[in-house]
Amino acid sequence: MTAATRPALLPALAPDEWPEEVPVLVVGGGPAGLSAALLLAQHGVEVLLLERRTFESRFPRAHLLNVRTMEVFAEMGVADDIYALAPEDDRWRKVVWYTSVAGPTPLHGLKLGEVPAWGGGADAARYAEASPKQFSNLPQLRLDPLLWRHADAACPGRIRASQEVTGIEQSGSGGVTATVLDRSTGEQRRVRARYLVAADGGRVSAELLGVELEGPRAIRDVVSCYVSADLSQWSEPDALLAHFLQPWNEGRPVGALQALGPHRYGRESPEWLVAVTPRPGQPPAADDAELLARAREMLGVAPDHPITLNAVSHWQYEGVVARRFRAGSAFLVGDAAHRHPPTGGLGLNCAVQDVHNLAWKLAAVLHGWADEALLDTYESERRPIAAAYTAHALENAGRHAPIGAALGLGPGTSEEEGWAQIGVLAAEGPDGDKRRALVAEAVAENANDYSQLGVEAGFCYEAGALVPDGTPPPPGATSPTAYRPTTRPGHHLPHVWLRGVRGGSGPVSTLDLVHTDALTLVVGPAAAPAWQQAAAAAAGATGCPVAVAVVSAGEEAWTAVREVGDTGAVLVRPDRKVAWRTPEAPADPSAGLTAALTTVLRGTATDGGDPAEPHLERIRQAAARLRR
Repeated sequence: MTAATRPALLPALAPDEWPEEVPVLVVGGGPAGLSAALLLAQHGVEVLLLERRTFESRFPRAHLLNVRTMEVFAEMGVADDIYALAPEDDRWRKVVWYTSVAGPTPLHGLKLGEVPAWGGGADAARYAEASPKQFSNLPQLRLDPLLWRHADAACPGRIRASQEVTGIEQSGSGGVTATVLDRSTGEQRRVRARYLVAADGGRVSAELLGVELEGPRAIRDVVSCYVSADLSQWSEPDALLAHFLQPWNEGRPVGALQALGPHRYGRESPEWLVAVTPRPGQPPAADDAELLARAREMLGVAPDHPITLNAVSHWQYEGVVARRFRAGSAFLVGDAAHRHPPTGGLGLNCAVQDVHNLAWKLAAVLHGWADEALLDTYESERRPIAAAYTAHALENAGRHAPIGAALGLGPGTSEEEGWAQIGVLAAEGPDGDKRRALVAEAVAENANDYSQLGVEAGFCYEAGALVPDGTPPPPGATSPTAYRPTTRPGHHLPHVWLRGVRGGSGPVSTLDLVHTDALTLVVGPAAAPAWQQAAAAAAGATGCPVAVAVVSAGEEAWTAVREVGDTGAVLVRPDRKVAWRTPEAPADPSAGLTAALTTVLRGTATDGGDPAEPHLERIRQAAARLRR
């Protein structure tokens, strides 16, 4: 792999140089681990990353990168490279349902419906209002090497392959010691770290740390094939993702097809991910030939249609969340802390957002402007979000069954009868019209999966490194699709374009006002001098750096969303979450801001009980429905 062109952020380590101790040891070199290394390096924290394998990705895996993740990637300096490798146009931004790609009858290759997806079609305007960054699509097959190149350039000699962590010991006085096996030489060594970030996908870290993951496992078996094939015969020209429904599976999807590119997507894609659901009681495929035969049958192409099998993954739906995200001086992120189906594309995004939440807090403690209590807020903030994402992903997986029911498919329906029911959909007349209306209504419900802007951009923290102000969430906050910008503490700072930023060559997003190495106080000109004095006093009293961003008068877009008065203020964390706000300047701004900073750095607790429990119950219910 070629190196990225970017300056080193940390002192280089020679290949045979092993520090006795590092501030942060990252275990795992996937998107979560590599993002953690880059973000920590940008915060000036020396890091060492160990990956048990190489950094060559062999399977497409996750591919959807939502707007909040692309904001993080922009901060990391990798967003432009991602966009350059992503689809060149917006035609891919839709999802379709078919009976198959092709087949022997007019009912094969029949389109059942479609929805806009990932900020496409009718969703484009509201996605653009939520973020300055576009939703993107890049399979991990290409994303992981890109992140490695950037991390390796920023952290020279510190991103190491073939290094397996086989043991983790916690020190009673703080810190960890990891036992590391060099898989290329067999040599074993020990590395001490003040903190450890477990980003190994849950392969060993959770067990080594004694952390239990709760939730249902082995919900559904899926075999995914990464293939090269010419499917240009398909009547569907554009969609990135297709789901297939056929009578034999009682109305549930029999598989899916995802275009992988590169460069060309839709039916012209040269590479594909084909997911095939085994028939009831069907044993695993005996060999690759049988596996491809099943894929051809599901797709409806000829038995001898050329398909090259590049790789195979046999996996299961599960919905698990770690009981703890912090274990002493170690923190679980990404798949080490939560795992769920790919429906909704939330896994990789949640992982990147985990480390974005954690990195600034580790830096704050290591740089001396916060104490250990701040690190406890990582779990209190991220665990409920991970549980909510897991529940939503499992619920998304169940949204296809109503389409099958609307088609007239269900338990006990024979294949012959099922095809007859599908035939009603294609028929002229009142029965066909009724069937098409029912199917269209069921398909439209999948907006909760593919137009889930409320889930992707509207997630918020109810407790943690913030000062709750007693206000309720904005209307529609529980809707998966609706997103309303708000400065309520715990929410993302609203994005609007500012036109009067000094020194700017064009409009600047409010998100670009936020400093990554300080908390940022966003104020208006009416009380700016008082707030600037307060920021200096509060920083001196707490040791926490505070930057002041003054939004010019007349910025009507900001006035419409700021939810504070002309003399009020909004305090924003480095991860662009609102930490505190005040409607107007208090009588003593310095005292008010100092008190707010003290609370933020200490963290606030929930009112009682496990804040993730409501979502864990949703997980149990969704899994039970999928198993029926």
